[in-house]
Parts: sequence; structure tokens; C-alpha cells
Amino acid sequence: MTDAGYDEWVAAIADGEGYYIACPDGHGSLPPRRTCPHCGDDELTEEPLPETGTVVTFTEVHVPAPDFADEAPYVTAIASFGPVRLTGVVRDVPGSDVELGMSVTPDVGVNTTTDEQLLVFRPADE
Repeated sequence: MTDAGYDEWVAAIADGEGYYIACPDGHGSLPPRRTCPHCGDDELTEEPLPETGTVVTFTEVHVPAPDFADEAPYVTAIASFGPVRLTGVVRDVPGSDVELGMSVTPDVGVNTTTDEQLLVFRPADE
């Protein structure tokens, strides 16, 4: 089953060509969108997603939902990438080393429980 708009966005992230949706007023959102969720404008464009973002909040999960049973423990973070915030699983760094303000890059990984693709964050090369 495909999720039109989202699957294309995830594929773009995997190819290093991530993007977000912007309206003329500069509001950013993620696909799929037909109108800006902030102002209702329907003149939307695809803009390049910044290559790095900053962790603004995170949590280490020890008791996962069934779809993430084989991932625990893991860190889920929200990172700011310019005008949009993304939620992903932090990879390639111990949970104890994740911190607010940490620079991350978006990527696509595989959920070991479901074998489905998911958005992940990897530490940015400083």
C-alpha cells in the first residue's frame, strides 16, 4: 500500500533531495498538501529542505508500541529544519548522547519490527 505524497517525499529524502512545501507567505509544511495549513493559500511550491536540522526535543522510548517492539530502546526526536519540524528516530548515536541543539541530517531507515521505511536522523558531520 502506498501513501500518495508521503511515499514520494520519503523517496526524495532517501535520494538526498528532501523538500518541504512553502506558500508565498513563507509558511512551511510537509506533503501531501493542497493548501497551506497556516493561511489557506493554495499557491504552494516545493522548496529544498535544509541539509541539517537542530534537535528541539526528544524522548528515549523503552516501552514501545507493537510496531516498534524490536527497536527499543530508541530515541525519537523532533528537529527544526528551517520553516518545518520533522519527527524521526535518531540513529548512529547512543541515546545518552542525544541532546537539545544537536545537529542532525534527515535520512531514511528501516523499522526492524515492520520492515517499513521510516524517517531517521543521523548526527551531522560538524
